[in-house]
Amino acid sequence: MNVLDENIVVSQRELLRSWKIHFRRIGGEIGRLGMKDHEDIIPLLHTLQRPTFFTHDHGFYRPTLLHAGYCLVYLEVGADEIAEYIRHLLRHQAFRRRSQRMGKIVRVRHSGGSYWQIHQKGEQSLSW
Repeated sequence: MNVLDENIVVSQRELLRSWKIHFRRIGGEIGRLGMKDHEDIIPLLHTLQRPTFFTHDHGFYRPTLLHAGYCLVYLEVGADEIAEYIRHLLRHQAFRRRSQRMGKIVRVRHSGGSYWQIHQKGEQSLSW
């Protein structure tokens, strides 16, 4: 299940829908509006079945948040580019399947990105 943070704007959600990328949004279809970042969202992710959580909040790119049951994706791109980079990541050979994403915390940038993976030391690089 793809989960979008409430900070992802309507235009980007509509683009994802037009590309047939299914998701649920915090404060819309799941959870509630105004959920506190780590205090509320991480426990919510634990109740879902293998979610990939997409956010524009840099506070989620921390290796201390690694967990085998979910994937966190921090989108370090402009607010009007989020849908494009979500699609880009979901089509990437190493992240295409949900099972490939579990246990990772990913930072997406224009030039590529990086990620932390459970049971691996150090940050890994991601290229487009």
